[in-house]
Amino acid sequence: MTLPKDAQARRAVRPVICYPTDTLPPAPLALYQDALVDTELVETIIAPPRDASHFRVPMGHFVRFVSVDGPQVGDLNLWHAHDLGERFFSGKTRALYGTHVSTGDRLWSNLPHMRPMATVVRDTLDWYGIDEYGGSVHDVIGTRCDPYTGHLLSGDHYHYCCHSNLTRALADACDMTLKEAEPHVHDVLNVFMCTGFTRDTGQYFMKASPVRPGDSLTLFAEIDLLGALSACPGGDCSSEHSSDSAKCYPLKVEVLKPREGALAGWRSPNRNGYDQTHGR
Repeated sequence: MTLPKDAQARRAVRPVICYPTDTLPPAPLALYQDALVDTELVETIIAPPRDASHFRVPMGHFVRFVSVDGPQVGDLNLWHAHDLGERFFSGKTRALYGTHVSTGDRLWSNLPHMRPMATVVRDTLDWYGIDEYGGSVHDVIGTRCDPYTGHLLSGDHYHYCCHSNLTRALADACDMTLKEAEPHVHDVLNVFMCTGFTRDTGQYFMKASPVRPGDSLTLFAEIDLLGALSACPGGDCSSEHSSDSAKCYPLKVEVLKPREGALAGWRSPNRNGYDQTHGR
């Protein structure tokens, strides 16, 4: 390979942040955190190992994902509870906040809705930061383990990967066939998963999650949510996924209702105000 004479100068150009977040509508995090102090547990759902469960969270409530029994990661999908056409937009969330999310970051919905669906209010793993390998926790990089990629790479037909689990959970929640449900399954928030990109080849990597029983990630529902959480067949993703060999544990989902008056003055965010007709 012949390098151009100005190769070093080209590489030395300073990067520019694509989407500065200074003008984003700020999340009233202090209000949410105060409301979280006094809540009523209204529902508990268990996502079994190598399977998924669905849940509903009314707007103005909290949903908490909790590690139980052992280190386990989960793949999360979120939809508007009354419109599956509005769903979590991992790509734009990543573009705004980076490859991983934590306290204060918001999960945005897809175009043309483009509004906060949920806000991260508490993360017991926010101490982890970014490690020496470039890894961090709760990524919006990965797409979810799926049987199509597995078949492409190894010829396997594995039916308990997260894509399949989420499809079954959504079909059950909405009384749909698997064929009807599958197109609504989308790229995920990898709850508790520790991931990054290799420095030399830029490849997506995973490593053993730092999650331990009792760790949790708590979201505030900005709109009425329908969710599905898959307890990944990779367990803590220290070695592999989409197999029955990794040790797996359940994940607990708790829906929490704040005390009356705790969110005085709060309003659910409107859909994005951009009007497509203006560009015609």
